[in-house]
Amino acid sequence: MAELLECLTFLSWVVRNHRAGPALPEHPSDEQGHMEPAEEQDAGNHTLLTEFVLSALSSRPDLQHLLFFTICLVYSMTLIGNLLICMVTVHPALHLPMYFFLRVLSVLDISTATVVVPKMLVNLLSEDRSISYLGCVTQLYCVVFLAATEWYLLAAMAYDRYVAVCSPLRYSAIMSTRACLSLVLLSCCSGQVVSVVQTAWVFTLSLCGPRRINYFFCDIPPLIMLSCTDTSLYERQLISATVLVIFTPFCLILLSYTCIISSILKISSAESRHKTFSTCSSHLTVVTLYFASGTLIYLQPKSSNSQDAKKILALIYTTVIPTLNPLIYSLRNKEVKEVLVRVMAVLMKK
Repeated sequence: MAELLECLTFLSWVVRNHRAGPALPEHPSDEQGHMEPAEEQDAGNHTLLTEFVLSALSSRPDLQHLLFFTICLVYSMTLIGNLLICMVTVHPALHLPMYFFLRVLSVLDISTATVVVPKMLVNLLSEDRSISYLGCVTQLYCVVFLAATEWYLLAAMAYDRYVAVCSPLRYSAIMSTRACLSLVLLSCCSGQVVSVVQTAWVFTLSLCGPRRINYFFCDIPPLIMLSCTDTSLYERQLISATVLVIFTPFCLILLSYTCIISSILKISSAESRHKTFSTCSSHLTVVTLYFASGTLIYLQPKSSNSQDAKKILALIYTTVIPTLNPLIYSLRNKEVKEVLVRVMAVLMKK
């Protein structure tokens, strides 16, 4: 991964080094009076960025400590909840493909929160909110990779539910260990391709605006707002990529649940219908949370009027949703609750 990030950084440097850009003051400052990081200039008078400055969640000093402890608590709950899911789903009683996918989703949730939250916590208490150029490239790459992988993984989980409900007698044969691993690997590879393309494209733009990013982490919408060139082509490409990356798995999920609902309606017993649908309700809740926030963030990439709303959505996506997933899956799943009680009893005895 280190070699890949170095290649992305070098590629963006080469492309930007061949574009002319206006020279900026050596030490611009943000609206709060803090000095922006210095920038380097090459012989052709091109601006070469070395650092960015992230925004805090709130500009009010009296809220910084409250936000710090609140987000720190939420992050701790994310780690504990998802680690418990990882521990619980390896239990022999939960040796099913659905719980294997759930375990992978928990790992992705932990990774998403860890990529964003620690730096956000530091920025709440520190005057220096700068992030290096390579650090910003790395953070953007990880955020996009994890998000795209989760969307495709949710489609794989929907396919698992489709097979379980519509072809129960062939479930074990279709959803074999090899098939499950292949679906996870395909999700990761898809996320890798999306992340490499989007990260390389963003950092080949001529970023010559103020170095302050109006966001609490490096993401596509706030970064392209720093560009001093016309980004309409990139915005169209980003919208197309959003439709492809988000709506393709969403359509697969929609198709899966159309078949599932059709099969459920054919069940004569109301109790059986309720029991069958309850195995899918947790997944549907998570799908709604992920796809709604992702669509609203990326479909209007350079809308300055909605930046504050996007920050709230991004906070929900990177901090709140990873915390809710363990609760959604544990509270709505009888098997998970039973095993969780056993695991907690064992831990309490120790």
